[in-house]
Amino acid sequence: MSIKKHWIYKNLHLLISTLVVVPTGIIYGSPLILQKQLNINVNTIDLSNMLKAIMCLYLGISFIWMLGVLKSNYWKRATELNILFMLTLALGRILSMIIDGLPTTGYVFGVIAELVLGFYSIYQLKKYSNNAY
Repeated sequence: MSIKKHWIYKNLHLLISTLVVVPTGIIYGSPLILQKQLNINVNTIDLSNMLKAIMCLYLGISFIWMLGVLKSNYWKRATELNILFMLTLALGRILSMIIDGLPTTGYVFGVIAELVLGFYSIYQLKKYSNNAY
């Protein structure tokens, strides 16, 4: 396998996660988009503050993922962070589904995607963590 293909396969979980989480973070921090597209009303400063903090958390975590893609010495930590991020988000959504009931289809898809990315990242960590490239 060529080095370029190997690089893409090794970093696929981080690339997909970044491509999904960056726009999601920006949406969470944008009350007008939340209201118009997702029918979520941000009607208090405290809620707006919380959502902007989540936006910056998502962007910061995505930055670490991109460091892992671009600098091989960060890859393992970025992958471990991806596992933690995806599986704890999925756990929180599952907990909400049990306690609060089923959300809209997009959020149900979200929990499935988070579980897939979390477990795929575990697979990637096992497969590539001892690999030199």
